[in-house]
Amino acid sequence: MAVSENPLASGSRWLLAALVLVLPVAVVAIRLTHWGALDQTALFYLGLPTGIALLVVFTARPRSAMGVSMAVLTVVLAMSAVILGEGMVCLVIAAPLLYGVVALVTAVATAIARGGPRSHQALFAVPLLFVLTLEGVAGISFLPRADRGEGGASTGADPAEVAAALAAPPAYGPFEAVFLRAVPFPEPVAATGTGLEVGDTRRIEFTPRTTLQIGSEPTPRHMELEVVESEVRADGGRVVFEVTEDAAFAKWMDMHRATATWTADGDGTRMDWAIDYDRTYEPSWYFGPIQAYATDLAASYLAETFTAGAGAAASTAEDR
Repeated sequence: MAVSENPLASGSRWLLAALVLVLPVAVVAIRLTHWGALDQTALFYLGLPTGIALLVVFTARPRSAMGVSMAVLTVVLAMSAVILGEGMVCLVIAAPLLYGVVALVTAVATAIARGGPRSHQALFAVPLLFVLTLEGVAGISFLPRADRGEGGASTGADPAEVAAALAAPPAYGPFEAVFLRAVPFPEPVAATGTGLEVGDTRRIEFTPRTTLQIGSEPTPRHMELEVVESEVRADGGRVVFEVTEDAAFAKWMDMHRATATWTADGDGTRMDWAIDYDRTYEPSWYFGPIQAYATDLAASYLAETFTAGAGAAASTAEDR
C-alpha cells in the first residue's frame, strides 16, 4: 500500500516554492523601478529578510525553522545574484546582514510561537526590530550621513614630481586591497584632463556597467571633477577636486569632493587623499562602517597610484 504524502510537508514545499519564485521578482522590481527608493533603506535590507523569516515560521512546519529560513534566503540570494547585474555589489555587502537578520527574527518568532516564559522575553525584541527597519524611510537615520575616507602613501620623489604626476592623467592599476577586489566595485581604467589650476577638469572612465535589460550591452560609466581650490608650493601643496558628475558611484554614495595633499617628508614626499561623501544606504550602523572602510581603501589607492607615477617619473629622470 502506498504511503500518502504528509500534507504538512507538502504544504511547506509549496510555500518554499512560492517564496523562491515571488521574492526574487519583488527584489528585481524594486531594484529596477527604485520604487520609493526602498532599495536604499533599512526596510529593504531588514524588512525583506524579516518577511522571509516570519512567513516560514508561522506558515510552514518543518523540523527546523532556522534551517528552512537560511535555505530560502540562500536560494533567493543565489537567484538574485544572477539577475541583479551591478546590484551584486550591494548583494555581496549585504549578505552577512541578511543572514544575521533572518537568524535573529527566526529565533524571536519561534520563541513567540512556542509560548511559555521565553515568549514574553522575545516580545521585547519586536519594537526594536520595528524601529531598526524604519531607518532610511522618511529621512530617518541614526548616524550622520556625511563622512570622509582618508588614505596616504609615501614616495622617494620630491614634491614637484608629485605635483607633476597629479597634474597629468594617471596610469590606473588593479586594486591591491582584498576588499576592493572581492566586491565588484567600478574600477578606474583611464582619465583625461590635465592641470592643477582652479577650473581645470578631469574625466575618469570606469569599468562598464551591466544592465538588467534583455539583450542590452554594457554601458560606460564615468566621473567628472573640477579643481576648485589649488595651492602648489615648493615643499608641497593641496588641491581640491569637486565632483561635478558621477555616473559610477552614485548608486552607493553621494560623493562631493576629493582633496589631495602632499608635503616633503625626509628625502621623499608624503601624499594623502581625503574623499568627502554622504552615505545613501541604511541601516547606518551596518553600511556606515562598510562604506567608510571602502572609501578609506579608495583614498589609499589614489595616493598609491599618484605616488607610483611620481616615483616612476623620478626614476626615468635619473636614468637620463
